[in-house]
Amino acid sequence: MPEGDTIFRSARALGRALAGKIVTSFETALAPLASVDDDTPVAGRTIETVEARGKWLLIYFSGDLILVTHMLMSGSWHIYRVGERWRVPRSAMRCVVRVQDFEAIACNVPVAKFFTARTLERNSMIPKLGPDLLRADYDEAEARARVLARADEEIANVLLNQRVIAGLGNVYKTEVCFLCGVHPFRKVASLTPAELDCLLFQSRKLIRENVHEGARAGSGADDKILTYTGARRTTGSADQASRLWVYGRQGQPCRRCGTAVLMRKQGPDARSTYWCPQCQPGDTAIAGWAMTSRRKRVGC
Repeated sequence: MPEGDTIFRSARALGRALAGKIVTSFETALAPLASVDDDTPVAGRTIETVEARGKWLLIYFSGDLILVTHMLMSGSWHIYRVGERWRVPRSAMRCVVRVQDFEAIACNVPVAKFFTARTLERNSMIPKLGPDLLRADYDEAEARARVLARADEEIANVLLNQRVIAGLGNVYKTEVCFLCGVHPFRKVASLTPAELDCLLFQSRKLIRENVHEGARAGSGADDKILTYTGARRTTGSADQASRLWVYGRQGQPCRRCGTAVLMRKQGPDARSTYWCPQCQPGDTAIAGWAMTSRRKRVGC
């Protein structure tokens, strides 16, 4: 599932290709978008900016029109030069925004809708998000207050809640808890101030590292920005097999201590949560569940 870093990078790439340019044509396979385009054509408008808002992506057009998309599990935006062959089937296209030199294709995007500034503000489809980890105006004090307000909830669920902190997804919530030595099923009320400090710090650090522009290579007019655009990583390793600490590694040895990584479904959406029982000790009930789980796997 695309997380905040993926949406941020998509918005940045779309902005570089489209912002400040006039739309030469717009097409869509979605009737609600087509209806708006029929009444108030998108073609001829200027693309003012592209914004990532948590896991939502917003394209602002002149004349007070905003295209809002959410990728959910499988959606994505693709950018091609006009005339370039698409590397996705046309059946995946949900809408296309063309400018003179580029075209942006929303592929398999399940949520796409036009708004004005006023209707966007009033609409409940986009939740009132918490502090966005990737925004320059991220407010850590506000993030801390929102986490602490959910004292009776499990910390991994809280980290996923976009109304608390915007941007984290299932991979990051798991990896952040591991790096801070915090069991993901612990209640917020049980966290020490130092543990909460670590969780907030690592949340922002990891997601920012995965959108980092990098350093310049070369010199003069030929230098280039080295941007990390590969698979999400939290260990610092570029090796595909070593890029994550515990996520997706059930039964495999912890990269720090060698203990088998555990997995358990968590939250109302039954998301997979991974942790190391040695590096992330939990309370007695959790420890008992982990021991029972290990015994079942080895036939005890």
